[in-house]
Amino acid sequence: MAALLAARGLQTSDQWIVERTGIRARHFADDGVNSSDLALHASLAALQAAGRVAQDIDLIIVATSTPDMIFPSTACILQHKLGIAGCAAFDVQAVCSGFVYALAVADAMIKTGSARCALVVGSEVFSRILDFNDRTTCVLFGDGAGAVVLEASNEPGILATDLHADGRHVGILCTPGTVAGGQVLGDPLLKMDGQAVFKLAVQVLDSAARAVLEKAGRSTDDVDWLIPHQANIRIMQSTAKKLKLPLDKLIATLDEHGNTSAASVPLALDVAVRSGRVKRGDTVMLEGVGGGFTWGAVLLDF
Repeated sequence: MAALLAARGLQTSDQWIVERTGIRARHFADDGVNSSDLALHASLAALQAAGRVAQDIDLIIVATSTPDMIFPSTACILQHKLGIAGCAAFDVQAVCSGFVYALAVADAMIKTGSARCALVVGSEVFSRILDFNDRTTCVLFGDGAGAVVLEASNEPGILATDLHADGRHVGILCTPGTVAGGQVLGDPLLKMDGQAVFKLAVQVLDSAARAVLEKAGRSTDDVDWLIPHQANIRIMQSTAKKLKLPLDKLIATLDEHGNTSAASVPLALDVAVRSGRVKRGDTVMLEGVGGGFTWGAVLLDF
């Protein structure tokens, strides 16, 4: 990874990156490959794992901060690529909390009878908004996608959700640019105050975890696996320690793909399931935290 950055004119080392973040590798999408393309691959894998076909889906929610276009939504583009039409499809923009937000929305819509079989996707091409002159951010983020199929059932899978935001902290993690009059206004590259994000993330992830456990009538002893947003290994380990969860219950995959924003939680969940760690009957806590400032948790019986 350091060789790639050096080729772009930024001097760093793999040791420097790993020690500070836990990240060993990332993936950047090829030119012309968009969030909807990555979302399509993830969606097909999720459908296969669930034993469903695209025609079974009656709701599509895509969590992304790097959409294909200003509009229409990446979810509508994904719907077309899946070869289906008619079901509701929309994006959720909560940055790195996006998948947790999208999962909570899908759960609520299923519980109210608005949908029965939802496709929930986190997909990002963050490489397109990185400033490769900023070593504090360009070593962190990568591209990827993950997806799940959520269905109505008499047995609860999602036990409780807890979502929050605090717009007072907009400036600590943002991409402060927009398009107007055919021009980019502001700065279209990612900006982050790393220390401020770290302190706030550890605090709010702990509070969201405790809130979702209280809503579900569970305790930390009931949690088999913690799958937080894959941002920084120190944040993740600090969260587990605050909850008094042993680190062997923490699913960490950021060493393989870096911070993929809204894609990081479903990517980690997929790895945990396919590796045989997360199994039927396990209680899993998913957590997200990101720009906005947004955060949230979902507790589920797998």
